[in-house]
Amino acid sequence: MLESLLRLPTCWEQLQKTNKPVVMYGMGNGADHILRHLDRMGVSVCEFFASDSFVRGHSFHGKRVKKLSEIQSQYKDFVIVTAFAVQDAPTMDAIFRLDRQYELYAPDVPVAGDELFDRDFLDAHLTEAQAAYDLLADENSRQIYRDLIAYKLTGKIAYLASTASPREEAFSSLLRLGSEESYVDLGAYNGDTLEEFFRMTGGQFASVDAMEPDAKNFRKLCDRAQRLGIFHDNRVRLWNLAAWDDRAQLSFAVKAGRSSSVSADGRKIPADSVDNLMGRAPVTFLKMDVEGSETHALLGAANTIRRHKPKLMISAYHRSEDLFALALQLQRIQPGYRLYLRRFPYIPAWEINLIGLWEG
Repeated sequence: MLESLLRLPTCWEQLQKTNKPVVMYGMGNGADHILRHLDRMGVSVCEFFASDSFVRGHSFHGKRVKKLSEIQSQYKDFVIVTAFAVQDAPTMDAIFRLDRQYELYAPDVPVAGDELFDRDFLDAHLTEAQAAYDLLADENSRQIYRDLIAYKLTGKIAYLASTASPREEAFSSLLRLGSEESYVDLGAYNGDTLEEFFRMTGGQFASVDAMEPDAKNFRKLCDRAQRLGIFHDNRVRLWNLAAWDDRAQLSFAVKAGRSSSVSADGRKIPADSVDNLMGRAPVTFLKMDVEGSETHALLGAANTIRRHKPKLMISAYHRSEDLFALALQLQRIQPGYRLYLRRFPYIPAWEINLIGLWEG
């Protein structure tokens, strides 16, 4: 079934073949990451442009950052490589319009690790990718999975349009949270997912345990809990910890937004496992978004999963292998889960979620 996807042209091959000038839309860490891969493949980017409100006469990689209108007046035709992550609808709509007008690629580069999801990668992991595909419980999930692989290979955002659905749909049709949930939030960031849980349950719950390793984000998480009126609630525990497979001290790279993560370099932070923190206490809903440490966090929650069979929502996009490896890992920990794949609107293919529901 998935083997036919190996015949798709990859965005990297197309960029190597093109005779058109290649221009990059965006700057920053994402652009640096893509540029390293393009440089290794002998692809040169001749110009950088940004949304008009971000153009202030500055330079990036020695070139002045221009407005799109300047690029359009300078070149009759060109290839656009997008190099930033976006989830707001107006900006995504603008990128889809550019895709209809020009040859455009949004390369899939991993948030964690350096291994690209290219043809060689898929070919090497085809058996695992097929095994994970066969575990998916509905045709919607299987279509999303196929289209995500097609996107990861080609960089064509039309595949992203067909895979996206609102966050609310995953909660209303699959997770269906009740008023007695015991919620564990791994990678609680600034409390946005805590507030989401609070909203989805009407503020009714049995317990909440939220873990966030970044000190600045943790303060925002505490502030959010204060605003929700649950900071002093004895049913709520907030942990300034990284989720891991056991108690540990980890090197942690502090980055903007959600992107702080375990790294070879960085300051030392404490980490612990769900199994250690929760003991035998009930867990009915476990959400996991830990910036590439999902394999370790899942291993550290194995006993909790076996004992309580909670509803699961696991981010499956930080590493190239996450799309298939996490489903296979969960199957090894506890066979019997019905697995679904849902992706919330984003460019590139972020916000991919593996949802697990226990049905025995």
